[in-house]
Amino acid sequence: MQKDNSVPSYLASAKPNPLSNRAPWYKNTAPTYAGIFLWFVFWSFSVGSGTPGGILSAGVGVALGSVLVAALLCHVAFYYLPAMFGQRTGLPLYIVGSSTFGAVGGFLLPGLLMGLLQFGWLAVNTWGSTGALNEMFGFEQGSVALYAVSVVWGVAAVVTALKGIKYVAMLSTYLPLIPLGILLVLIAKTIGGVGSFDAAAFNAAHVVEGGKSAMGAFAVFAFALTYIVGFFATAGAAGVDFGTNSRNKKDVWMGGLVGVAGAIFLTIGASILIVAGFYGSEAGKALLAAGTIKLNPMELMALIFNDTVAKWLAFALALTAFPSACFCSLIAANSIKNSFPKVNPWLSCGIGCAVAIALAISGVAGKCLAIFGFIGASFGPICGAITMEYVLSKGRWSGPRAGFNPAGWISWALGFLVGIQPNFAEQCGFEIPAAPVAAFIVGAVVYALCSKFQTAVLPYPQADEQLKD
Repeated sequence: MQKDNSVPSYLASAKPNPLSNRAPWYKNTAPTYAGIFLWFVFWSFSVGSGTPGGILSAGVGVALGSVLVAALLCHVAFYYLPAMFGQRTGLPLYIVGSSTFGAVGGFLLPGLLMGLLQFGWLAVNTWGSTGALNEMFGFEQGSVALYAVSVVWGVAAVVTALKGIKYVAMLSTYLPLIPLGILLVLIAKTIGGVGSFDAAAFNAAHVVEGGKSAMGAFAVFAFALTYIVGFFATAGAAGVDFGTNSRNKKDVWMGGLVGVAGAIFLTIGASILIVAGFYGSEAGKALLAAGTIKLNPMELMALIFNDTVAKWLAFALALTAFPSACFCSLIAANSIKNSFPKVNPWLSCGIGCAVAIALAISGVAGKCLAIFGFIGASFGPICGAITMEYVLSKGRWSGPRAGFNPAGWISWALGFLVGIQPNFAEQCGFEIPAAPVAAFIVGAVVYALCSKFQTAVLPYPQADEQLKD
């Protein structure tokens, strides 16, 4: 049992990343974040919502405007201030989070939770990559061969993370150029039809299961916030880690402006233009007349090019997703190792890998909006509480607090309940719009209200070695 005035070993052994190891924003933060958002699962599902017309139901302008607001919100609210903590202290998230959630509590939030959720990302990656690879393989859905692809993909990612991640890291700098190039080519092929896109005709032709109605402008805005913020929530908290590699405030700001806001708007904006442009073309209008609607740019590739080209493009996109599978496995392994140093990482990661593969094979991992909503509910209030910690402390990290800091845990619990509410909307009779954002706001506000009820700050020399503007 930890004494109130003692510092756990994981905190005592932490060493700040020195300035000599840091680099400009365009060499680390921006390209790494951009690579996350160029992942084809992110941009290929951004246009759909389960309603007629998806994000395009209120027109191209509303869709692009909603994405722009969501992108800027991710940069300013979810990334920037946590990243400033990392830049000033040189310490990673699981250390910095100990001021918000306590020296013992931070061990679990955000430390262990970040690692466990990475297996959820591995499941989504495995599911999406299996589907993309199958464009080339052509295995029947539900076949043993297709399951084998998922198993090989998930196991290879975890093994690589534990044994050979340095080799993947060398390639990952350049692999994002492949999805970027594919997006640009798709835009070039479809941009001529954007001006002729008719949202009303698109909605009328798009019949979805359950007879749902098309979204209005506000619903489109809420959908964009839910999808984008939910996807970004863990990466926003990880802004602390990105900040440890930044030399100064400008690096933090520019890294997020380009790598977060810019990359989000580029990738989802491109998806919107591709879909709108295709259905504004003569070929797209013919499909509308036949009632054939595909909102996923990945599915449109065969119509924009041909089946052979589409198969090779899907295969290339799947290969570019492998580093992401490796890196989320590595984060999970490191988190579990920090939390349970006596547990063999091959055992813990093996269990996590098995769960991830099961989620992928069952199709649960394919319910992206629900998954992103759950992740947003989990990490939205964490980002909100850490952001409010920065505001209240005027940018100076206090150092770890003793035990479980009640302000952090109460703010997270209430924020999580708000964020997860859409999963129970039918029972409640209403649904909170943009729940991940609402969870962030609740986390921040409750933390501020509970700031007078915090445990004592522990003596911690690293907290006295912070950089100043």
